[in-house]
Amino acid sequence: MAVQSPALRRGDTVGIVTLGSPLDAGVIRERIRYLEGMGFKVVVGRHVFDQNGFLAGSEEGRAVDLMSMFADPDVRLILPSRGGVGVEGILPYLDFGVIRSRPKLISGYSDITVLLNAISQFSGLVTLHSLMLIDFKPETPAYNFNQFFAAASSSDVPRSIANPPEMAPMRGRVPGNAFGPLAGGNLTSLVGTLGTPYEIDTRGKVLLLEETHEPINTVYRYLEQMKLAGKFREVAGIVMGECTNCADAYGKSYEDLIEDFMVPLGKPLVTGIASGHGTYKAALPIGAFANLDASSGSLILMEPAVG
Repeated sequence: MAVQSPALRRGDTVGIVTLGSPLDAGVIRERIRYLEGMGFKVVVGRHVFDQNGFLAGSEEGRAVDLMSMFADPDVRLILPSRGGVGVEGILPYLDFGVIRSRPKLISGYSDITVLLNAISQFSGLVTLHSLMLIDFKPETPAYNFNQFFAAASSSDVPRSIANPPEMAPMRGRVPGNAFGPLAGGNLTSLVGTLGTPYEIDTRGKVLLLEETHEPINTVYRYLEQMKLAGKFREVAGIVMGECTNCADAYGKSYEDLIEDFMVPLGKPLVTGIASGHGTYKAALPIGAFANLDASSGSLILMEPAVG
């Protein structure tokens, strides 16, 4: 049974961690001030500002920061500063039993996808595919904050996910109805788990996929690897987000890839959801049950991220 974290309220304490690549210290401090201006208290992990090339310090140090936030009774929400690379390196150092016994909401996307799914699979805790610290700034669309706080601060369900008016609505591509826990996120990050103890389990799941800054032939390679690994065989349904800044390759586009590769899988399929690296980001609780109606192009959350 899924475990929900306590709901977030103004005045609660937010724990900041850096779990993959480093983020400029000035940007971190600026985003923290924005959070504080929203009425939240903030605690910062000891290794948040560490840097070792493209990694934010050691794997052990990053893992210690994360576990300390779960152990801190005052922390209600854990926000990674960014994604980047290297999040998978901290997984062997995590205690999923402690995480389950001290549930805290953790939110993110990009390389944080690896952590969101591992926590969901190994502790049963619902995580949130939504904002990171880097997104807490004046330029962030109101839609993103509305989605985030609807998921983080309310247990009201069912909750229908709809794109903002600035985007085209989601589109059903293969009709059918799928009901199951949400899983997934960034495609590159998910492929990186294959063959490891933390490989994503897609059986019976509603699988979210999104990508950024990869040419379409590389996106094809990743999808083919997921297929060969059996990750589409027993999936309940698939919802695809944008492929932001993904260049066409050999005359083929992301839309062509959906039509030529994803549609023939025959699974209920909805495309075009606002998520992840796109400008607009729906808040999607990983591990919570959802109903994907690919005949009408709708996604309805049946379980909340918080209790």
